Amino acid sequence: MSLSEFDEIKFNHTTKRLDFPSSYLLKKARRNPSIGIKNLRDSFQSATIYIGNLSFLTTEEQIYELFNKVGEIKKIIMGLDKFKYTPCGFCFIIFKNHRDSINAVKYLNNTKLDDRYLQIDLDPGFTEGRQFGRGTNGGQVSDELRYDFDEDRGGYGKQFVEGNINNLDVNFRGDDFNNNNNNTGIEHNSIRFGARRKTDSYIPSDINKENENIPEDVEVIDT
Repeated sequence: MSLSEFDEIKFNHTTKRLDFPSSYLLKKARRNPSIGIKNLRDSFQSATIYIGNLSFLTTEEQIYELFNKVGEIKKIIMGLDKFKYTPCGFCFIIFKNHRDSINAVKYLNNTKLDDRYLQIDLDPGFTEGRQFGRGTNGGQVSDELRYDFDEDRGGYGKQFVEGNINNLDVNFRGDDFNNNNNNTGIEHNSIRFGARRKTDSYIPSDINKENENIPEDVEVIDT
């Protein structure tokens, strides 16, 4: 087995394939060809995609509304901090058809959601445990390596905090967005930022099931 089938040698056109595997998958395959090349091949038959660079505040419902435009979604699995069980900026989407996962990469990669460019990649298939961050602090490794401040992804990265500014208050508090002085323009109708989650997955349900959870004094208007 070799990576030649994924490396473009002859350039007889001016465009790049939109469903081409990311450099991340290719690097993994080069480091460990026996497993990596199989994962690359599986990713083109899998109905699963990986989405990175999400805001910690982005909800499953927002993700569903965007991605159901390219295909029927079976399940959304949110990435969680392995210690706090809070969203940490990535997710997996399992479609009912692998062609829909290819279309998601083709047409929605680098799309903006919550003012952030989504990084969408083919995935060989979700396995239990991959929904948790692999960083030493529980989140994603990429956030620990950051030196800049990213309000949508927990504030400063670990590298910055462990420098010579330990006396600064650089912790991002979800409570700041849920008090009476919220001037951010962000609506919080769902789970509070920083709260523990009961589940890491979202399965689309019909409107009747959703209406069962609405208080009796709220009128439901069909559109």
